[in-house]
This record gives sequence, structure tokens and C-alpha cells, in this order.
Amino acid sequence: MNMPLELYSFGFTPELYVEYLKRSAPFTMADDHYHDYYELYYMLSGQRIYFIRDRSYSIEQGDLVFIHKHELHKTMQTGDASHERFVIHFDDAMIGDLAGIHSDLLLSPFRQASPILRLPRQEQLAVDQLMRRMLAEIRDRPVGCELYPPHAVMELLLLSARYMQKHESTPLHHATPMHAKISEVIRYINAHFAEPLRLNGLAGQFFISPYYLSRMFKEITGFAFSDYVILTRIKEAQRLLRETGSSITDIAAAVGFDNFSHFGKTFKKITRLSPRAYRKPYL
Repeated sequence: MNMPLELYSFGFTPELYVEYLKRSAPFTMADDHYHDYYELYYMLSGQRIYFIRDRSYSIEQGDLVFIHKHELHKTMQTGDASHERFVIHFDDAMIGDLAGIHSDLLLSPFRQASPILRLPRQEQLAVDQLMRRMLAEIRDRPVGCELYPPHAVMELLLLSARYMQKHESTPLHHATPMHAKISEVIRYINAHFAEPLRLNGLAGQFFISPYYLSRMFKEITGFAFSDYVILTRIKEAQRLLRETGSSITDIAAAVGFDNFSHFGKTFKKITRLSPRAYRKPYL
């Protein structure tokens, strides 16, 4: 396991978590990852590949990444391994407490078509200064340090929301035609997860050999093809358990599982809860 050169974190409240990390060794997230809170990722230095929703992005110094709740994502190595990044997690309760009627405005960056915000130099410098001040607070722990991160997150979200209201996002093009093709495959899976989805069938549909599709899917997204299909189905099952009164048997069938026992085992393996236990807080 490659340990970070520096790691500082602070959970200032149950609703807010801030983490700074610096690495020099190659690192790719091992876990296939989504969660029920918002994530704000800031690239302080270096480069990473970030898969979000249905495509991979090249993330560079100064980029802000907005990851909505329940959105599948994963970071991967590219080029020089050295990088510094901030990750900020927060939930609706924190935004509601601090922003009140302005919560919708502050959360608007998470609803944009592109999850990446690449600011012009002047605004980027302002964000960089803000994040380095936050690093000093969570590293040095001066008296009253708990007060700064919530303030900084609000300022960061407000700056981003105001910029997005006035400017169209900069198009971020696919690195290669194959990246674009894999995004097409992913969008198809996202729309047809309830149907039988097999590698050979999709490979023929998109005019790629099964071997090449399997290899490029993993290389570009960080996910194995079969793992991505299963995660997409379980993520939708979680949504249906939270938001509908449908029976667990019907939900299993609706998300593409033809074996209820297999659905229950797979759901628990990924979420660490049975479908019934997962649904209980939402009843």
C-alpha cells in the first residue's frame, strides 16, 4: 500500500469532513465508489484521471470537481504520480444550516452538465488561496480552527455558483475517439441496466471486439465491465428502496436481477446492509 507523504483531515461536524492529501507514489482508488453526500474535489497540484457518471476526465491543477450524491466515481493515475488534492464531504443538513434559503444556489454546481469547473487565472488564484488557508487551519489547528472550514466551503460554493451563472462551462473534450466510444457504451448501460447486458452483445452492438472492449473499459473507467453493470443496478435499487414503496422482490426484477437470492447477496456485499435494513430509515 502506498502511504501518502502528508495527510491532514478534520471532521469539524458530523455534516462536514475535510481532507488534504499529498502523494508521490502511483495510486488508483481500489474501491468502486459512490455515497449519499456531496463531494467537492480540488486539485492543488499535479494531474489525475477522474471517472464520473459516464466518462473520464483529465483533472489538472486548479480544477474543481463537483460530485453529486449517489454518483459513481473513481480516480486513477496519469503521468507523474505526484499530486496534492483536497476532498470535502458535506450533506444537505450542513448546507441547510449555513445557507438557509440560499441552499439551492450553493448546490447548483452539482447539477451542471459537466462536473468539472476550470476557472480563469484570477478566480483560480482566489480558490487556491482559500484552500491553502484551509490547509493551514487543519494542519496547525490554531485556536478556533473549527470555524474556518464551514466558512471556506460556503465561500467556495458561492464563488463557483456565481461564476457558472455568468459563464458557459468550457467544453472538455474526450482524450481519444476510444474514450468517446466507451462513454457511449456507459450511457447505454446507464439507460438499459434492467435488460440482460453481456460483454459479447455490447461489443457487437458497438463494433468492438469483446477482448478490446473489456480491456479499454477497465483502462478508461477504472471499472471492470461486469462490476460497473452490477454497481449501476445496485445503485438504482438503493434509489427505489429510498423513494418508492415497491416490494424488494419487484425492485430486484426492475433493476435486472432474475434471481432474488443473488440480488440480496450482491446488495449486502456492496452496501454492507440487506435491502430491508437499508430501506428501514426511509420508511
